Amino acid sequence: MPVARVVVDVMLKPEILDPQGQAVQRALPRLGFEGIADVRQGKRFELEIEGPVDEAALTRIHEMAETFLANTVIEDFTVKVEKAEESK
Repeated sequence: MPVARVVVDVMLKPEILDPQGQAVQRALPRLGFEGIADVRQGKRFELEIEGPVDEAALTRIHEMAETFLANTVIEDFTVKVEKAEESK
């Protein structure tokens, strides 16, 4: 049965302060990495879905992201489907 990977990326909204991203940005020049204007840290969820990723499956994944994976008050999320593979 084909298995598809669906990726949900969760990031803080642009207007929300990102202290972890700022800490990384401040550390980069000390480590020899110059020219980085901004760093934002987020979360990535990889979901392996059995069967087709149709509209119903995507609707369920969006609901999951809105209610469980992301805090939509302060975070945005994107959902993308990666290439389907045959299960082993």
